Amino acid sequence: MKNPPLASGKQNITPEHPMKVQFLGAAQTVTGSCYMIEACGKRFCIDCGMHQGNKAIEERNRNPRPYAPGNIDFILVTHAHIDHSGLLPLMVREGFSKPIYCTKATSELLDIMLQDSAHIQEMEAQWEAKKYSRRGLKNPPAALYTTEDALKTAELLHPVAYHEVFEPAPGIKVTYYDAGHILGSGSLRLEVTEDDKTTSIIFSGDIGRPQALIVRDPESPPKADYIFMESTYGDRNHKDEDISDQELADAIAYSYSKGEKVIIPAFAVERTQEILYCLHILQSKGKLPADMPVFVDSPLAIRATEVFRRNRELFDEDVQKMLHQGDDPFELPNLHYTLDAAESQSINDYKGPAIIISASGMCNAGRVRHHLKHNIWKPGASIVFVGYQAVGTPGRKIVEKASKITLFGEDMDIAARIYTINGFSAHAGQDQLLSWLEPLVHDKANVVLVHGEEKAQTTLSGLIKEKFGVTPLVPGYMEEM
Repeated sequence: MKNPPLASGKQNITPEHPMKVQFLGAAQTVTGSCYMIEACGKRFCIDCGMHQGNKAIEERNRNPRPYAPGNIDFILVTHAHIDHSGLLPLMVREGFSKPIYCTKATSELLDIMLQDSAHIQEMEAQWEAKKYSRRGLKNPPAALYTTEDALKTAELLHPVAYHEVFEPAPGIKVTYYDAGHILGSGSLRLEVTEDDKTTSIIFSGDIGRPQALIVRDPESPPKADYIFMESTYGDRNHKDEDISDQELADAIAYSYSKGEKVIIPAFAVERTQEILYCLHILQSKGKLPADMPVFVDSPLAIRATEVFRRNRELFDEDVQKMLHQGDDPFELPNLHYTLDAAESQSINDYKGPAIIISASGMCNAGRVRHHLKHNIWKPGASIVFVGYQAVGTPGRKIVEKASKITLFGEDMDIAARIYTINGFSAHAGQDQLLSWLEPLVHDKANVVLVHGEEKAQTTLSGLIKEKFGVTPLVPGYMEEM
């Protein structure tokens, strides 16, 4: 990771074409975030995320042609989540070799998250190869990218500070503001100057909740001509956080009384740390059984927790105060971090109640699928969802009350009690999105809704028109603006 190279000198650039944005992902859906921009004679993108969901959606990951990686001049990353960053190694594999800008904390998280993603790609490719071999088939799908591609990607990361204006190319100025979503997340404000005319654009990234656990509150950047805003929860508000604590305590009490396990599919970054923080609070209130072990079963989550510890200056006041008093929010008396596979497998041999926090958060990869296989059919077990479940993912099927689910080729009855706790969401709810937008709206503002499903965007669009008198644009996949 290097310090950001700055563009130098003034150039009178006359563009051959007007500035345009193409929506290569997170358009009427919530994954695959990528907005390809052409301006000032340069071609660059905001985010380059992996498409997640059903097979048709994930097939988009195997078509790099729309991105034309070799013709991208630089990339700006809002935050480290894989749906915003997961195709970066593929871009590198396909010829991209220019700077990738992000905050310092994002660069540290990307370093470990992209290697983890690459490892998953490699493991899945090996599994597919064995399956093809057993069936006498040839040409199994190769890994989307490798660990080597991820390591090369990390070399291109250029950390930048919040609120400091930098110029990745002549005529293009960028400033990061704290999005309050996960550690290091940013909303971007661009100023693009062509033919002596400056156009300002905000890309919200994912907007966090005010008063969220651990991270600071989201900031609203200065006003701009265009506001590209996420809309994940545009159709609903979140439950009160105090209720979320109690819901988690209820799930724990239920399975503890039955002698079974609580499985928490949690994103390795931010959500796992928030769950640990919440368990820490429950333990201090006497609501966590002293003899109930807690397993953090995700190597990525364990490494991410270390990144959190190194970037404690980004925590909110409550956590700073806790740390100042010598209290570690990520520790518990009966907490076990399991790094290797053998330790992970031994959890399923453990008799008696336990809490297992494991990735992936949408149950579409990783160790959590093994824990579901061992527990989802048990009436006394609990499955606690604490994050968004995209269309087509196993997690979405479970929360929508499917009676069966297929895990590792085996159909399993769902007998465990299912809890969905939305209060942990790292995304702003409907009212919070409107509050974030309010100081940015002006007579000539253009609002563009991205990163949301149709129902959420339709609802939020109507509210924005009603409240601010602005009719938002809602682009589709591959559309140009």
